[in-house]
Amino acid sequence: MAGFRVLHPRGPGARGVFVAAALLASALLMGSCGDDGTSPPLNVERPRFDGEAAQALIERQVAFGPRVPGREGHAAQLAWMAARLDSLADEVELQTFQYAHSMVDTVLDLTNVVARFRPESPRRILFLAHWDTRPFSDQAETFEERLLPVPGANDGGSGTAVLLQLAAHLAQAGLPEGRGVDLLLTDGEDFGPTLDDMLLGARHFAERADPVWEFAVLLDLVGDATPSFPIERFSLQFAPDEVATIWAVAADLGYGDAFPTDGGRFIQDDHIPLNEAGIPTVNIIDFDYGPDNGLWHTPDDTPDKTRASTLRMVGEVVLELVYGDAAW
Repeated sequence: MAGFRVLHPRGPGARGVFVAAALLASALLMGSCGDDGTSPPLNVERPRFDGEAAQALIERQVAFGPRVPGREGHAAQLAWMAARLDSLADEVELQTFQYAHSMVDTVLDLTNVVARFRPESPRRILFLAHWDTRPFSDQAETFEERLLPVPGANDGGSGTAVLLQLAAHLAQAGLPEGRGVDLLLTDGEDFGPTLDDMLLGARHFAERADPVWEFAVLLDLVGDATPSFPIERFSLQFAPDEVATIWAVAADLGYGDAFPTDGGRFIQDDHIPLNEAGIPTVNIIDFDYGPDNGLWHTPDDTPDKTRASTLRMVGEVVLELVYGDAAW
């Protein structure tokens, strides 16, 4: 069972952006103002990414508790994200669907959240991250700890935080003419326990998506205190040109040490269903998370292990992809 619900579609005029060139020329000649009473800007200045605000968004998510489908924290975060994005984006869509688990007799109620900026623009980039968290800590040291849900500060929270903060920057600064950005927050990525019952939201989205994007970028585990984002190998296989662009942008921004071009591995993640659907998708992921790489899928994936500086770095790369010329 699947549903699609647009929360609050708004035309681009909500922030003084006019669709037709004729209307823009007319508005300028007549001295028209945007809805907020100010003249619509012709030039868009690239914002700087606020890593501290993104770190606060991680803390807010973890405060909801486990964002596991069926739990209170999952419902609370969904309501919070939808309201937040509805106040920022031109259009917000909730993709609701159900999934029958392959191993246990249960049906999951899941929701992808899609936020669109300048939906009328034919040239678009898609950014995505998963917002759910794992129901159990299968990488923990003790049996008792393995029964606990993962707090998901980095695994789920960090990518979501970057996209939510990106939405705030896009809403404030606007987008250059002719460019559109979509944000996809997928559900059910980490349910498990095996891959058969993971990547659920990405699969649902990819099966129904019209591949209109120039390319897509997945953000996963992007808040580590010691960041390293080597080129993920499936990304290189499916989207080599896009990989080259992103890593060159990171190097140009001075982040080459954190974006090495070697040492990557093949990782099954939300980018796989999108690539298989014909959407070139690159995974920016730091899979070696924490001291001695021991924080992934454990109860220690908490906000004190993530860093605003890492979120800022990733956010700056994302903003350059949006506002620079390399990706367009």
